[in-house]
Amino acid sequence: MSDELSILKTRATEIQSYLEVSCSNDPEEIKERIVYLMTYMATSGEMLAQAKKHLRSAQTREISKTIVSIAKEQCLSAKVQNALLDSICEDENYLVDFLDRINRTCTHQVDALRSLLSYEKEGMRLNKTGY
Repeated sequence: MSDELSILKTRATEIQSYLEVSCSNDPEEIKERIVYLMTYMATSGEMLAQAKKHLRSAQTREISKTIVSIAKEQCLSAKVQNALLDSICEDENYLVDFLDRINRTCTHQVDALRSLLSYEKEGMRLNKTGY
């Protein structure tokens, strides 16, 4: 795995660790977490694009040096060629999937936190405790 992919994977693992932390019902903590998640959402989106670029580059390299020669000799079907390509680019595929999941998780957590924040605000309004 290249240095750039290693850096992306390390950063993705850091973001994943944050995503695994639970949030309390404290409105201030919820708002702060939403801010962090929105930043992570943007960051993970960019990282996902970089990982896809690396994946396409690796696939292009592997197609030219491995699959074309095998296909010429053994007449592999397109489906088998694609499966072989996916297995050859395993690290790149993993990173793309990992970053895609992180990006989607950020989105879902922000949505859930907004609902939780609205719930807490309504509870405070009903109890007349202010916000």
